[in-house]
Amino acid sequence: MLFDAVDFDAHESVHFVSDTASGLRAIIAIHSTHLGPAAGGCRYWHYADDVTALTDALRLSRGMSYKNAMAGLPMGGGKAVVFRGGDTPKSDALLEAFGGAIDSLGGRYVTAEDVGMSDADMTVIARRTRHVSGLPVAGGAAGGNPGPSTAEGVFVGMRAAVRHKLGRDSFAGVHVAIQGVGSVGGGVAERLAHAGAKLILADVDDARAAHLAAALGARHVAVDAITTVAADVFSPNALGAVLDAATIAALDVAVVAGAANNQLATPADGARINARGILYAPDYVINAGGIINVVAEYLGRGDAAAVATDIARIEPRLAAIFAEASASGQTTDAIADSQARRLIGR
Repeated sequence: MLFDAVDFDAHESVHFVSDTASGLRAIIAIHSTHLGPAAGGCRYWHYADDVTALTDALRLSRGMSYKNAMAGLPMGGGKAVVFRGGDTPKSDALLEAFGGAIDSLGGRYVTAEDVGMSDADMTVIARRTRHVSGLPVAGGAAGGNPGPSTAEGVFVGMRAAVRHKLGRDSFAGVHVAIQGVGSVGGGVAERLAHAGAKLILADVDDARAAHLAAALGARHVAVDAITTVAADVFSPNALGAVLDAATIAALDVAVVAGAANNQLATPADGARINARGILYAPDYVINAGGIINVVAEYLGRGDAAAVATDIARIEPRLAAIFAEASASGQTTDAIADSQARRLIGR
């Protein structure tokens, strides 16, 4: 039963969407509208079963409530997952049907791109609803593909972690192991390489990792080896739940800081990583750059320069969490969760 699901967290509503003509099957989860409309991207993914998809929607939407609150955005948290089926490829008809489903919610949910979606897809969804962001924009304007903004937030947030844990004010010579080098992870890698970091890259697409490694003067390893390599920082930038009892035990790093959502597989994993003396940058704090960008677009608030200023605030925000963790003995994820829940009235 939905209300008994482990990841159901007093979500305000969960919508199951079906459109036979286009083949659309989707879940839209609205966790909280306490601070404003529920904002969060749409993930287009192949799920093993309906329960896995529901779990993803519930966890991601809760994470968006926390992310938007901690970023100081006047938005609540929501998320959508669209089932990718082999017999039903993504089409304009499917995307338009999804746009219609969003519109039927009357502005309670605002979507944008996530894994498997693009800004071009958002333009199709926008044919049926205005409650969409991440659309292509002119140079200098806020909005568009959120990937580069997410990457910039991870870069400045990682800088706070490196300063706090390693006592270093630059990335020169810092070893960073990056898991996932797509739109966001690749952007993180490029920024770090430019700043003088030594990189180890891995991706499910091994050729992509090898190509980027060659371009950046980095080395690459198999994707199943990246969580065990010796480095200063492990940066997970693929899918979530990467930090569990086994992977945490195998980590050979001082810091974990990356863009993946829901990195901790279970609530107990924050304590596990802390017990190993590894500094963890709470994912929804460090990866907020993308949502900062698309919310500015949706609200018509500022331009790209104003977005950059807001993204830069991720660094001192994380520094304050790290300092409180050191002073109090609490884990960084517990501190962030407590702050976020206060902000959304939970």
